[in-house]
Amino acid sequence: MSTDHELITAAMAGDRAAMDSLLRAHHDRVYVVCRRITGNDADAADATQEALIAIVRGLGRFDGRSSFSTWVYRVATNASLDELRRRKRRPTLVIDDDLAGHESADHQGAARIDGLGDRMAIDEALRMLPEDFRVPLVLRDVCDLDYADIAATLDIPIGTVKSRIARGRGALAQILRAGNQIDPDDRPTTAP
Repeated sequence: MSTDHELITAAMAGDRAAMDSLLRAHHDRVYVVCRRITGNDADAADATQEALIAIVRGLGRFDGRSSFSTWVYRVATNASLDELRRRKRRPTLVIDDDLAGHESADHQGAARIDGLGDRMAIDEALRMLPEDFRVPLVLRDVCDLDYADIAATLDIPIGTVKSRIARGRGALAQILRAGNQIDPDDRPTTAP
């Protein structure tokens, strides 16, 4: 199995198989970041696709000052934030619960798996957080980036990163304690 460095070198030299291997090696992590930042599967899939395209197009600009995975997280974060901006411009369709039908038996069975309910509650609580808190929190707690890498990724001071993560964790705990029943008008502010 090749290392990222070997795959990057080969991919930059035009080796399509190396590029494919590099993208496959990082796809799941990119999707996880996109899913947690965008808050749903459809937007995460779009953001993941855009991130992978950006990785291919921008690989020549990867300078090695940070680890490749940190650079990939930065690309995934930017693609997710772009997707959130696009989402705000798209019209939304409201579906009446009576017309939407019932959950499939497969989904009901999957919902019984231990821990799935907790993950869904966390995903919903993350969705309720303002973007300024959600993104650094995901980069720290899901991607395990250090504060300096998060600051570089988001182009904000380390102190701001620490503050947003602390405030985001506090707001997330409050949302989870309330059972995700917080009125959208009562959500935490995005001020640092």
